[in-house]
Amino acid sequence: MATIDNPILNTPFGAPTRHWVLDDSGIPVGEWAEGRRRSEYVVPVPPPRHQHIAQGVLELDAEFGKRKSNDYVNELRAKVGAWRSLPPAQQERSVTPVTAQLLLYWRNPERERRLFFCQIEAVETAIWLAEVAPRAEHERIRDWNRDANPELFRIALKLATGAGKTTVMAMLIAWQTLNHARSRGSSRFTDAFLVITPGITIRDRLRVLMPSDPATSILCMTLFRWTSATCCSRRGW
Repeated sequence: MATIDNPILNTPFGAPTRHWVLDDSGIPVGEWAEGRRRSEYVVPVPPPRHQHIAQGVLELDAEFGKRKSNDYVNELRAKVGAWRSLPPAQQERSVTPVTAQLLLYWRNPERERRLFFCQIEAVETAIWLAEVAPRAEHERIRDWNRDANPELFRIALKLATGAGKTTVMAMLIAWQTLNHARSRGSSRFTDAFLVITPGITIRDRLRVLMPSDPATSILCMTLFRWTSATCCSRRGW
């Protein structure tokens, strides 16, 4: 494996413009290339702990250990990116006034606490799917859900460790709650949320998402121009 003295190529506040080149197994080769890396995944094959001459060979699918493209993720990135690049007036017309205000504030480079690009892009993707995408896009996702998880419609947002997933959760809750308060008749928005964690440690870290937690007011003031009292008085915030 190549040694990389400084792995940081991009600023966290903008879209990636460079990436490390990987070999066919997904291992960095020590060289970087221009542009954002396409979303891919590798199904690893762990080596055997003990090798015996007479040991049988486990037949694995030929695709194991190879890089595979996340085609829809790459397609969705491009669509969200094209929408993000629209003139401000045209983009604002494609979403609700509440959503437009939130996006304007979250994207503001003059914010005291700037949000990472990956955080904004995650929320932009959820917004695009809910408010901008055509019906045919929803049907594609529903078809995939029926194949993988019948009767359970799910959309996942994947972020790396340290990317600020709790903040993204707060942004999603705020976007939904504030829009629901303005448009109670809309089926696109809700003010009820279920947070599931793998254990009590993560559960305790996510208490900042609870309206009763003292740290919630700090989170509100970080994410919104509205006062914390107004924000946190909403059901779910």
